[in-house]
Amino acid sequence: MSKLTDVPKRILIGRALRSDRLGETLLPKRIALPVFASDPLSSVAYAPGEVLLVLSIAGVSAYHFSPWIAVAVVVLMFTVVASYRQNVHAYPSGGGDYEVANTNLGPKAGLTVASALLVDYVLTVAVSISSGIENLGSAVPFVVEHKVLCATAVIVLLTLMNLRGVKESGSLFAIPTYVFVAGVFVMIAWGAFRGLVLDDTMRAPTADYQIKPEHQGLAGFALVFLLLRAFSSGCAALTGVEAISNGVPAFRKPKSKNAASTLAAMGLLAVTMFCGIIALAAVTKVRMAENPAVDLVHNGVALGSDYVQNPVISQVAEAVFGKGSFLFIVLAAATALVLFLAANTAYNGFPLLGSILAQDRYLPRQLHTRGDRLAFSNGIVLLAGAAGLLVWIYGADSTRLIQLYIVGVFVSFTLSQTGMVRHWNRHLAAEKDQAKRRHMVRSRAINAFGAFFTGLVLIVVLVTKFTHGAWVALLGMVIFYATMTAIRKHYDRVAAEIAAPEGPSDDSVRPSRVHSVVLISKIHRPTLRALAYAKLMRSDTLEALSVNVDPAETKSLRAEWERRGIDVPLKILDSPYREVTRPVIEYVKSLRKESPRDAVSVIIPEYVVGHWYEHLLHNQSALRLKGRLLFTPGVMVTSVPYQLQSSEAAKNRARRRQEWNAPGAVRRGPAEERTKESSTPT
Repeated sequence: MSKLTDVPKRILIGRALRSDRLGETLLPKRIALPVFASDPLSSVAYAPGEVLLVLSIAGVSAYHFSPWIAVAVVVLMFTVVASYRQNVHAYPSGGGDYEVANTNLGPKAGLTVASALLVDYVLTVAVSISSGIENLGSAVPFVVEHKVLCATAVIVLLTLMNLRGVKESGSLFAIPTYVFVAGVFVMIAWGAFRGLVLDDTMRAPTADYQIKPEHQGLAGFALVFLLLRAFSSGCAALTGVEAISNGVPAFRKPKSKNAASTLAAMGLLAVTMFCGIIALAAVTKVRMAENPAVDLVHNGVALGSDYVQNPVISQVAEAVFGKGSFLFIVLAAATALVLFLAANTAYNGFPLLGSILAQDRYLPRQLHTRGDRLAFSNGIVLLAGAAGLLVWIYGADSTRLIQLYIVGVFVSFTLSQTGMVRHWNRHLAAEKDQAKRRHMVRSRAINAFGAFFTGLVLIVVLVTKFTHGAWVALLGMVIFYATMTAIRKHYDRVAAEIAAPEGPSDDSVRPSRVHSVVLISKIHRPTLRALAYAKLMRSDTLEALSVNVDPAETKSLRAEWERRGIDVPLKILDSPYREVTRPVIEYVKSLRKESPRDAVSVIIPEYVVGHWYEHLLHNQSALRLKGRLLFTPGVMVTSVPYQLQSSEAAKNRARRRQEWNAPGAVRRGPAEERTKESSTPT
């Protein structure tokens, strides 16, 4: 890389790190909670709003169902948390749902889970950042007025942070996450105090609005379907629960116990915050609509396209704390920041899963290796590109994106818990100790209930959300699955084809003879050097080959060849259509056809130039020939370079670049080491 591009790279990403610098800092529970649980904790910022948005289809009268939906989400949350506590004890290696499904249900199930997780990670970035932009926009109008631009800028910023190899640092995650959690709890406590003790009337900014229902007076099956759809939207609060099972190796010992405790704490906090926000939204009379410009009405007039609908948590905070108050601004900023950091959870998960899949030959090998900063750079860039594309397509609208979101989550939940049931069945068949068997039976029961419940929710999600965008997530999973299957088949086919046989083969047998052909167009220094190199190879047969495109030039070449007395036979190929590549290819193939056991060595003189634009003026015929000859069995292609003066200038530039060090690229080490080095005799 040139100095021009190396400087900004080192400024943005930092100096390269040695492989032996790869090491992980083990985390205590108080730091691991915000590091791994920022996604599920932050999802309470948008999950209550999604419940109210769906219920608004039937009008304000349907809002009284929201507490019951919250109860169903709470039961599901505790079920999933209890199930994953079994996962972290059984699979502490950090393989997560992919390892559980792949080990217990087979490669196809594992690949299905991997496809779901990859889609989920991409959507985590898109949804979290879009929701963070919307929450920040409640305090800073410019942000919500330019949602796509601001969301894209945040994606770029997070990508650069992760390309620098920023580890999951406690200060980065802990402060905003704990401020957010504390802010929500203060809001719930202060709201409860004002309502129950002071008997204050708290009203959201939308409390005076009316909702024009899309379907008036729903009953029977239509009402049940609506409630199920609202429940499936509220299940967004469960996204990210699996992150802790993927991060068990980063916990301090005892790893599994600490991870299980962190899961329980995360579940308790998320449930309390979710229920508190739902309750305050009902008390303060928050009004939400899927199409607020038309469906929200004030004094009989629709609000119109200029109206910006703020998230539920922002409206509740305004009702409890007061618009523009210090606590309102702090909570809005903390909510936006924790949502941005929740997206960073995917930046840890997607590249790591991509590396594991690449190692299993389901994804390109480039995703397996680490970059300059010991991060999986290719996976990070791929995730950022996919998330940025979704943000652009869906206009950074979290409500539209959330419809795609939870399908992949519950696919991985269901298959993972089913795999855990198979895991316990396998161990019960071999275990004789009664105490251990009782523990395994209890764990199996928890995972079986989890698999049943999450499978039921998956069906509900697919039925209620399929036409609202869930089909896009399913399509993404199918595309990932088909792509990874095709990549694995390709790698398996290539591996089988190039595998070294145990006994002798055609590839290990020495060719009977080597027939060398030097391609020439005219006699000059590169040609003479190529001929000298070909003589050095001591081939069985050596000849020079030229193509007759211009008869005058060919006649001049033959005369010059004879005048110089070059002791290599010159063969001229006729080309009535002035082609160069085809006659050479046909001639080489004819040599192979006459003697299939012979090897043909084609030697091509090439210019070495120093500027990119000079490549456009030289070596084009050589490049075309090499490209075609690569597909001809038994043919070896050798380039004999001849360095022009411009290449010498390029070599000097390269030497200067090698001697130059980017700022911060070199560390001299501790003072005592430098003293020791300087005192060492030479």
